[in-house]
Amino acid sequence: MAASGAPRDPAEPVGQPKKAATAAWIGSALEYYDFFIYGSAAALIFPQIFFDQSDPATATLLSLATFGVAYAARPVGALFLGHFGDKLGRKKIMVFTLILMGLSTFLIGCLPTRDQVGTLAPVLLVLCRVLQGISAAGEQASANSMTLEHAPPHRRGFFTSFTLSGTQGGQLLATLAFIPIAALPEDQLLSWGWRIPFWLSVAVAVVGFVIRRKLEETPAFAQQAATEGVVKLPLVVLMREHWADVLRVIAGALIASVSTIFTVWALAYATSDAVGMSRSSMLWVGALANLVALAAIPLWATLSDRIGRRPVFLIGAIGSAVTMFLYLWAISTGSYPLVLLLGIVTFGVVYSAANGVWPSFYGEMFSTRVRLSGMAIGTQIGFAVAGFAVTFAAQIAGPDGDDWLSVALFTAALCVPPIVAAFSARETAKVPTELLGERVSPETAQRETVTA
Repeated sequence: MAASGAPRDPAEPVGQPKKAATAAWIGSALEYYDFFIYGSAAALIFPQIFFDQSDPATATLLSLATFGVAYAARPVGALFLGHFGDKLGRKKIMVFTLILMGLSTFLIGCLPTRDQVGTLAPVLLVLCRVLQGISAAGEQASANSMTLEHAPPHRRGFFTSFTLSGTQGGQLLATLAFIPIAALPEDQLLSWGWRIPFWLSVAVAVVGFVIRRKLEETPAFAQQAATEGVVKLPLVVLMREHWADVLRVIAGALIASVSTIFTVWALAYATSDAVGMSRSSMLWVGALANLVALAAIPLWATLSDRIGRRPVFLIGAIGSAVTMFLYLWAISTGSYPLVLLLGIVTFGVVYSAANGVWPSFYGEMFSTRVRLSGMAIGTQIGFAVAGFAVTFAAQIAGPDGDDWLSVALFTAALCVPPIVAAFSARETAKVPTELLGERVSPETAQRETVTA
């Protein structure tokens, strides 16, 4: 990498940080629109049309379990997509995952219901959900690797945060898409209305493909391929040299449990007979919280470029463990202004600290040759647990589904491994990009930063 103020080597690849960040934001927003509309439907619609309504509580539990199925599929997808991403490049995986997500989500909108084909309906639903999970397994890791490797060394936190801003944007779009749908009369909602947001995924695949196919491969990967060559078996190298970092990422990724419980379980709880809030009003809580998160994520990430990844991540992890108690308590009171305020604080502000910084924090633990594999495998195993946190929460909440305190304690417990992982990790914010993942002392890294 050329030193600051020195002539650049013409053979050295040039980064495209703004273009990479834009592609990551838009692609992630479009892809996670698909992923999150499933969460809204699993909480509000699917129990009534895909599962046996003779036992509504069990139907809801099974529907929420299908939400977690995609997370179970993600580690498997991570093994394959991480392997090929470190061999073939970041760009090809980014295009593939987007097309797969768009197709599988469109097919969900075409599925017959239980009244039409019986038990075949939930089976087909699970199969489509598995495809969604495989796609999501490679999406964030490839987008994060792409933006990190295109970014200037001193602004990696800011640029990589665009992937998560895109994810929040997708969640916002999914919520906004469901607000008018949820307001439809019950018969129209359950017959055809719920299908519309899923059919819109055709546009996801088309727009995402046009954006991402124009992006160049990252300078770091191009340089690696041109000099040392790509690793034949990235997984072997990853487990040999970075096994401890993989464990840290797995533990850190459990912070996503805050998101899944906020987005799915809390929505189901608030709209249940125990509380009785309307679907539309609770969807607006999610929409406004995500809108605030869009602004908070890059701000937290920029702060991490100044003070480090670890302190910002810890603010998010410790703060989320505390504020989830307040948010679930607010729902139990039935006070909508309180729910709105604490929902925005919990998810829009506090959780965004950890959410905005983990793309750089995790990615900087690995070298270029195994970065995509390390991020994909580590995050997706952790996310698999986070996905099923919704199912466990539904069981912990008791037969009436109203034991919010137990769910809050469960969520706080899931924040402990991320806190431990952050305390045990090295600080990498000031380490030059070419030295990331290498076993160098902090003093050496600092000297390289000064001279780079």
